[in-house]
Amino acid sequence: MLPKGHKLNSILFIKCPCCHEGNFIQRKVYNLSCFTSVRKTCLVCALNYHMETSFYTGSMYVAYALGVAVMIAVIVLNHLLFETFSFLRTFWIILGVLIALGPYLNALSKIVWAILFFKYDPNWKEK
Repeated sequence: MLPKGHKLNSILFIKCPCCHEGNFIQRKVYNLSCFTSVRKTCLVCALNYHMETSFYTGSMYVAYALGVAVMIAVIVLNHLLFETFSFLRTFWIILGVLIALGPYLNALSKIVWAILFFKYDPNWKEK
């Protein structure tokens, strides 16, 4: 288990960047009716997650980088598991993996983007 204050603790468990306790996303990641919705404020430390109107638009760059990383990992695994390269097989595997991981990658991109702007505060209870 990662200690509080470690950025990966907030990223992997999709928790508040300030207190690492409150949930960052409104509902479960794979609830497809609202998988893109970030809470307005943290229910634990009351941090306002929305600095401005289109704050999470920049998370598209992070989502793109995560998608490319997943694609490269699938290509490497495909190369290691199969003797011959098949473009169609690789394409369908990448498509399936990205569809399966899509909501989680979306949540990850938003929490990574938020961590660039919000810092962990060990004294958040005192404020």
